[in-house]
This record gives sequence, C-alpha cells and structure tokens, in this order.
Amino acid sequence: MTQPPSRRAIHAFVSVEAHEQWHDFAAAEGVSVSALIEAFAPELNDPELGKEPVFRRLEAVVGSARAIDASRRRRRSSN
Repeated sequence: MTQPPSRRAIHAFVSVEAHEQWHDFAAAEGVSVSALIEAFAPELNDPELGKEPVFRRLEAVVGSARAIDASRRRRRSSN
C-alpha cells in the first residue's frame, strides 16, 4: 500500500512485553497503536502540557487517537 506524501512511517523494535502492552492498551481503548503514537506526538513539544503527568493527559490522547482512526477509515472508504 502506497502512503500519500503527507504520511510518514515510524519503525521500532521493542521487547515482546512492550509490544503486547502497547497492543493490549490500544485494544482496550478501541484504537490503533499508530493512532496513539500520532495523537501523543503534539504533546511531546508542548511546554504547558509537559507540566502535567502523562497519565492525566491520557484520556485526551485516547480521544484524539479515536478521531485519527475514524479519519483514516473515512479516507480509506472514499478511495
């Protein structure tokens, strides 16, 4: 599958345990791991958000990930 020029891949090799944890969390929240990564990215460089612990912001990140997944489904269905 060819990605549009506005998309980039991130590749990582993680431990089996970390891989399972990412996928288990994503499945429990009803989102994809890639959407979680994309949703979390804007928070990495926001100094205001950096003052608050990640676990407190996780609900917002999951909500953003759900929106990202929905947008991806709409793009795929319109092609």
